[in-house]
Amino acid sequence: MKVTVNRKAHFNAAHRLFKEGWSDEKNLEVFGKCSNPNYHGHNYDLVVSVTGEIDEETGFVMDMKILKDIIREEVEEPLDHKNLNLEVEAFKTLNPTTENIAVYIYNQIKPKLKQDLSLEVTLYETPRNFVTYSGT
Repeated sequence: MKVTVNRKAHFNAAHRLFKEGWSDEKNLEVFGKCSNPNYHGHNYDLVVSVTGEIDEETGFVMDMKILKDIIREEVEEPLDHKNLNLEVEAFKTLNPTTENIAVYIYNQIKPKLKQDLSLEVTLYETPRNFVTYSGT
C-alpha cells in the first residue's frame, strides 16, 4: 500500500525575472514588476511530498526527521535570505521563476531519497500562485 507523507518548509528569497539580451522595456512587458532591476522578494512556502510503501518494521514511509534535515540542508540553507540571481549558482544563468525554483528543489532533494520513493514538490510564491513538480 502506497502512502504519501508531506513536510512543509519556508524560506525567503529575492530575485529578478529577466531575460539577458532583452531590453528593460521587453522584460517589463513580459515579467511586469518582477523584472525590477533592484530585485524583489517572496516568502516562499514549500510542501515536499514523498510517496512509498509503509515499512513494516517502522510504520514509516520515510523518517520525517530525515526529510526535515534534507530540506534544511538542500533547500533552506542554500536559498533562505539569498538573492537567487546573485548568490545561487544555478540561477546565475537560469531565470528564477517559481517553475525553475521548484525543479531546482526537486533535483536537490530527489538524489537524497531512497530509489523506491517518489517525490513531488509544491512551491508557493504567494498564497494564490504555486507550482507543483514531480519529475519528468
